[in-house]
Amino acid sequence: MSKKKLQTPDLGYLNLGENIAVKYQLSPMELIDEALLNKEGMLASSGALAIDTGKFTGRSPKDKFIVCDDVTEDTVWWGDINIKISPAKFDQLFKKMTSYLNDKKIYVRDCSACANPDYSISIRVITETAYQNLFANNLFIRPERDDLGITPEWTIIAAPSFLADPTTDGTRQENFSVINFTKKMILIGGTGYTGEIKKGIFSVLNFILPLYKNTLSMHCSANVGKDGDTAIFFGLSGTGKTTLSADPERRLIGDDEHGWGKDSVFNFEGGCYAKCVDLTQEKEPQIYNAIKFGALLENINFFPRTKDVDYANIDKTENTRVAYPINFIENAILPSISGVPKNIFFLTADAFGVLPPISKLNVEQAMFHFMSGYTAKVAGTEAGITEPQLTFSACFGKAFLPLHPSKYAELLGEKLRAHQVNVWLVNTGWSGGAYGIGKRIKLSYTRAMITAALSGNLDHQHYKKHHVFNLMIPLHCFNVPDEILDPSKTWNNQEEYFIKAYELNNAFEENFRQLEQATHSKLYEEALKLC
Repeated sequence: MSKKKLQTPDLGYLNLGENIAVKYQLSPMELIDEALLNKEGMLASSGALAIDTGKFTGRSPKDKFIVCDDVTEDTVWWGDINIKISPAKFDQLFKKMTSYLNDKKIYVRDCSACANPDYSISIRVITETAYQNLFANNLFIRPERDDLGITPEWTIIAAPSFLADPTTDGTRQENFSVINFTKKMILIGGTGYTGEIKKGIFSVLNFILPLYKNTLSMHCSANVGKDGDTAIFFGLSGTGKTTLSADPERRLIGDDEHGWGKDSVFNFEGGCYAKCVDLTQEKEPQIYNAIKFGALLENINFFPRTKDVDYANIDKTENTRVAYPINFIENAILPSISGVPKNIFFLTADAFGVLPPISKLNVEQAMFHFMSGYTAKVAGTEAGITEPQLTFSACFGKAFLPLHPSKYAELLGEKLRAHQVNVWLVNTGWSGGAYGIGKRIKLSYTRAMITAALSGNLDHQHYKKHHVFNLMIPLHCFNVPDEILDPSKTWNNQEEYFIKAYELNNAFEENFRQLEQATHSKLYEEALKLC
């Protein structure tokens, strides 16, 4: 017996007319057919739909706005990360967007975020293109049939062809992303980059979960061992977060966004949005094998006269991506929920070669390094960079924090104390000298250190304190030479090592002082003692 056709939900609350052509809750196959019909993309030889996102191949942070009203005026961390827009300008954009869509074919999808139902929010995603709707299907949590059609808590409207008028709409350019926490809507226009949809909801959860649910929202990957021990991996681009959290001996909870609630860690998403640059089956087999029918490839290039993807070709962008449901990963855990973490890893690629390869943090140090979110960009990673540059991204996700970083750090501290979690700072960068002189720490050593931490083999008393950073360094670790564990011993010149170490320590302190103004004084004073 065939399933009863789904009834199109009432879109009256969006001022969308009854005569609008609505494609509701299409299956991946139907969406791919629509995308091909609309000439939005083509099928790669793997079966994945390959599309181009147009002018924008990444997020546009300077064009992300939050409506400033009674809900947000005194709570949001306003500045260059969270830019104000008035309720009147939002209403104006909303009216213009819905009017623009009223004579278009649109794609409507009901879904949700947060695998733990105690924290779940329902979402309706309305898109101008079929591929954007396929992205929403892959990245958000796919509801049961009985849960469809109900008016959602949050609505996203994404129309790449709709352009704002900066002179009258309050935007900087023709493209924009606007979050309205009072009306629970996100408007995205002028850009076809799907990451704006994903990160829009992440920003929403970063606001409502800490404020209203006492839940820590986290930009991290997470996995769980055979004994049910949860591990969390924080890290900025280039630190090895994806590589180190992908462990065949452990099951994947999620690769990017999670919440830490009262008694669980849970994935916000129902899928993964992985980078594809230089992807090979040997290096990243899980991601490579997930690129099949139903997956969405963005801004890739093909080998000439074929439909085979050339993952090394970055003519369009270095930010080539693939979006796929999490069940495309063989060892993913479903539903994506586990217990509170036993171990947390802060990953940093220190190009100055002075941080220990692994060190154990107390609660105050964990809060400090969480707020710092340190790594280093090295020469060749971006145009104009000729020597290592410090990068600090608060809570390892500054671009997505509606609240001041201190709010998240305080929540982290509360949970660490309540559950006695092990926190580790892991340097995946250089040793024996700075970038260009020293060598990058062997991946095999880093894996051995993380394995030792996860297995409890670093739960011994043989530690010493670093003279500059006050970090506790293990003296021994299975499968790692002792001299590797103390970075000062890998440098030929001890004096040069400590000069560089104090230079980095001063940078930590200066970065933290910049957060002082809106940071609670007690937290600030305690953390600053660690510098």
